[in-house]
Amino acid sequence: MTQTTQMSVPTLDDPHVFQRRQEEGSVAADWFREAQQSAWSRYLELPAPTPKDEKWRFASLQRLSQIKDYTPAPAEAVEADDLVEASHRFKEVSGRIVFVDDNLAAEPEMDPALAEKGVIFTTLQNALATVPDLVREVFMKESPELGSEKYEALHVAMLRNGAFLYVPDDVEISAPFVVYNWARGEKLALFPHTLFVAGKHAKANLIEFQESASPETDTLVIANAHLHAADGAKPEHTIVQNWNLHTLSFQLNTNNAQGDTMAKSTLLNVGSAQARQEVHGKIYGSGSNVEMYALNVPKGTQEFDQRTLQTHIAPRSRSDLLFKNALMEKARTIFSGLIIVEDEAQETDAYQTNNNLMLSETAEANSLPGLEIKANDVKCSHGATTGRIDESELFYFLARGIPRTKAQELMVYGYFEEILGKIDSEELAEYVRELVQHKFSD
Repeated sequence: MTQTTQMSVPTLDDPHVFQRRQEEGSVAADWFREAQQSAWSRYLELPAPTPKDEKWRFASLQRLSQIKDYTPAPAEAVEADDLVEASHRFKEVSGRIVFVDDNLAAEPEMDPALAEKGVIFTTLQNALATVPDLVREVFMKESPELGSEKYEALHVAMLRNGAFLYVPDDVEISAPFVVYNWARGEKLALFPHTLFVAGKHAKANLIEFQESASPETDTLVIANAHLHAADGAKPEHTIVQNWNLHTLSFQLNTNNAQGDTMAKSTLLNVGSAQARQEVHGKIYGSGSNVEMYALNVPKGTQEFDQRTLQTHIAPRSRSDLLFKNALMEKARTIFSGLIIVEDEAQETDAYQTNNNLMLSETAEANSLPGLEIKANDVKCSHGATTGRIDESELFYFLARGIPRTKAQELMVYGYFEEILGKIDSEELAEYVRELVQHKFSD
């Protein structure tokens, strides 16, 4: 593919950066451009977080001041045959999209038989051009509301492309749809965006991989993903975050469930120097079951900051959240989770658990679970545990000649199997096991 360079884009501290971004963009929908203009104004107006902000409690804020130094990735054709080739992790998929620095690296792929059933798997740009009403119905209708509103506004203002998956009513698909987001340029700001809409009684699995082409590039990533599950839908959404150790990343997710849905979202985190993740699951309909899981393996001086909300609006629904961390060396984690049960949400059944396994004396785990219950007929619980590997269990391995590091690795595998066992794809589970193994071998 021939590479062509478009108009250069200034850094985020340039007062003309938004105007230049709009001139560079190719999205013609007036409502979308107006949404971006409004978002840019909000970004400029909203203050940056401070140590006094409860939603940023325990978080490191020093690097946030450097966001202005990044340049939004320019719109350009890319030569990325190597990364496209590396974007094959499954023997069978329903569709595949590959982005490099927010630019499409190859034509989207999808099983033609699914297109005949009305399934849409394409870029956000193409969806805005071909099915604008579908996009507009769900685009940024919800926010995590967990502290990163300023950076969410920046995401919308700078957004140029992303992935759009629509599964019509009564369509069930077994093989996963896969999106690869690669970072390659130096000092670039990337804004991956995902919209996953599952119609009534639809079933599908969307998996996203987030990776850096080089271990050395300095990157800012502000990603947003929205899952909308209609009545009776069974969607599953998984994100594998493996940016390099020079990356500052945000992942801002909302999951909306209507009635009788079974929705599952999973975050698998190994990369980034500093990763902020906000997840808000909202249950609008009765009879739904919403599951939210995370597996996190920080090492060195990595910081993983996880903020979650489970909001029950309708009665007779269930949610289950389980976030597991295994911390090595001087790594830090923050978990702040809240279950909200509204007045009308009687017979709610909600759980929230954060478990931390400390693999060194210098690691730090902070847990802030909470409940806000307005109904009187509910079953809700929350909890957090922090502990170290049982020395008696470790001795079992050492006595059989297994080195201490390898023994810890095997025990971490066992610790994480509770999460990995909830992943329907064994290929994905095995890939995550390999990522965990790399954390011990690096």
